[in-house]
Amino acid sequence: MKSVKINSLEIENVKRVRAVKVKPTESGLTVIGGRNNQGKTSVLDSIAWALGGNKFRPSMPQREGSAIPPNLRVVLSNGIIVERKGKNCDLKVTDPTGRKAGQQLLDSFIGQLALDLPKFMEASGKEKAQTLLQIIGVGDELAAMEQEETTLYNERLAMGRIADQKTKYAREQIYYPEAPQELVSASELIRKQQEILARNGENQRKRENLHRLEQQYQRINEQMEELLRQQAAVEQDLAIARKDALDLHDESTAELEQSIASAEEINRKVRANLDKEKAEDDARIYENQYKGLTAKIEEVRMRKNALLEHAELPLEGLSVKDGELVYHGQKWDNMSGSDQLKVSTAIIRKLNPDCGFVLLDKLEQMDLETMKEFGKWLESEGLQAIATRVSTGAECTIIIEDGYATTPEAAAAVSAEPVKNISWKKGEF
Repeated sequence: MKSVKINSLEIENVKRVRAVKVKPTESGLTVIGGRNNQGKTSVLDSIAWALGGNKFRPSMPQREGSAIPPNLRVVLSNGIIVERKGKNCDLKVTDPTGRKAGQQLLDSFIGQLALDLPKFMEASGKEKAQTLLQIIGVGDELAAMEQEETTLYNERLAMGRIADQKTKYAREQIYYPEAPQELVSASELIRKQQEILARNGENQRKRENLHRLEQQYQRINEQMEELLRQQAAVEQDLAIARKDALDLHDESTAELEQSIASAEEINRKVRANLDKEKAEDDARIYENQYKGLTAKIEEVRMRKNALLEHAELPLEGLSVKDGELVYHGQKWDNMSGSDQLKVSTAIIRKLNPDCGFVLLDKLEQMDLETMKEFGKWLESEGLQAIATRVSTGAECTIIIEDGYATTPEAAAAVSAEPVKNISWKKGEF
């Protein structure tokens, strides 16, 4: 189905409009100019009411002071004629193909946002982005990727906090480079000490035995005459005792005593070193997990970018980043007013390709050069835009004065009377 456009429209006694006839350009920009409070916006409101149904009906549709009820007539490029007239402004849709007419038929090819552009422009950044993603058919897939990215990001955030805590904790731990690698066993030191004391005790016993024998020998010498019978045996025992005592050497327990005394301090240092090493190991583990999650997030973002790069976007330079619309690197709140209009128009056209027109209010936010470029873009897209602008300059297709339509040339003449019930487009009058 070829996109539907507006061939002509006639409006009488609607809001500020007295009588206006317009033949919009088939594609490109049709600018309805005029000063404030002359009826420009009333023209757009009338089109929206005629085509969009009673939800677009003005609260006071009939022009103030007029006894004649509103009269609307819109001829569409597919041959359908839409009319609202009479006291109740009932809808009449005439379809030359014989299809059952009515609002349902109009809704089948007329985009609601094309009639109500502010509704799209006032939506949140995420709502705009979601509309675009659903249009290009990647909304669900991208949403799943963004959920995956959010989950990974939150996991990485928690991991990063733990890693920072672990690193800080490890950094604060005291380390003793002179301490041994393992804890000192005080009981083992005591056991060794007891073994040495036992050996030293045996040595002492042997010394005492020697001393006793020497004393006995001395007594025997003094009583030699009486003890000759015992001399041989004693001399033999003495020789043996001297031999046993000859190589005796007492071991010092000073080092062990020192170790026992300092075991608790040594163990405190060892435990501190072990705690620090454990903390450093924990920190490295969480840092590595953080790096791994970062790599996964980057991989998800690359898949998101690839998905958007291969999607058929309605406007070059338009994309979605972090869940919001981005046009030439700028988010919605940083876009110029003209770029916002251009982006909105492109998205709305993509939303309903059967609808070949869009209504734009307050086009004065574009300078003449930008408006000219916008018009060329509309023509290249085969899109019709009917817009209002506070101006009476030559860029306007028609001028609305006190509810009537006139030409820019006529409006420029000081003595010119308003031209009533005219049909005009660029290049003809």
